[in-house]
Amino acid sequence: MSGTAVSGLFRLDGRTAFVSGGAGHLGRAMVTALAGHGAHVIVNGRNEARLSAFQAEMQSAGIDVSTACFDMMDFSAARAFFGGLERLDVLVNNAVTVEPGRIDTQTPEAFDVAYRSTVTAAFEAMRGAERALEAAAAVTGHASVVNIATMYGRVAPDPRIYGTSGLNSPPAYGPAKAGLLQLTRHMAAHWGPKAIRVNAVLPGPFPSPSIQAAKPAFAKALAEKTMLGRIGAPEEIAGSVVFLAGDAARFVTGAEIAVDGGWTAW
Repeated sequence: MSGTAVSGLFRLDGRTAFVSGGAGHLGRAMVTALAGHGAHVIVNGRNEARLSAFQAEMQSAGIDVSTACFDMMDFSAARAFFGGLERLDVLVNNAVTVEPGRIDTQTPEAFDVAYRSTVTAAFEAMRGAERALEAAAAVTGHASVVNIATMYGRVAPDPRIYGTSGLNSPPAYGPAKAGLLQLTRHMAAHWGPKAIRVNAVLPGPFPSPSIQAAKPAFAKALAEKTMLGRIGAPEEIAGSVVFLAGDAARFVTGAEIAVDGGWTAW
């Protein structure tokens, strides 16, 4: 296969992608990468001003994206939106709402919100978009759902790393993301005959710049836990999403791709 043909496997020209939480820390990188490979990207979020600012930023860079402002936990709004789409090639379930807390402070309500925003919202988005995903598969031969989980859906947080930083991974977060991984497998199994692929990406340590600046010792501890000896940059999550979105991954479904610098492979 020629180099041109290989690079074409990652092109998304003429395709439409939807990214929930698309104006956030990692969502922005996903949107930028998908659009950079030719997709028209619909950026979802709850903050209209933030969405508009991101859209303007993208447009100033010559990238045309549209926005859809609604809470993914507003299931009637999600159903109405996805039901109105004629075709959707790529659905990225990235948004999550998690309340901070430790074992002694995490509330039952926090578990409800984490599960609702992670598992139930992804399910409702997939179910609402089924017809549009089927329409895309009829044109290109497949459609793609990418669920953004976390390494903490696979392993436990190491409390020695977090110490007294106050940045402990909340007890509700990992269990909710583990549920998303099982939902990924479940939907992949049931949608295989429809040529709708469902996969998951498991990000590792990607602390925001503000956390790195405020807690340098914590960022260093995170870096030292990885095999590569560093934390991730947002754009480093994008390649896995682009891969799973397009033709390069036509035979990949029900899979989990860890983007964690080797954290979960020790």
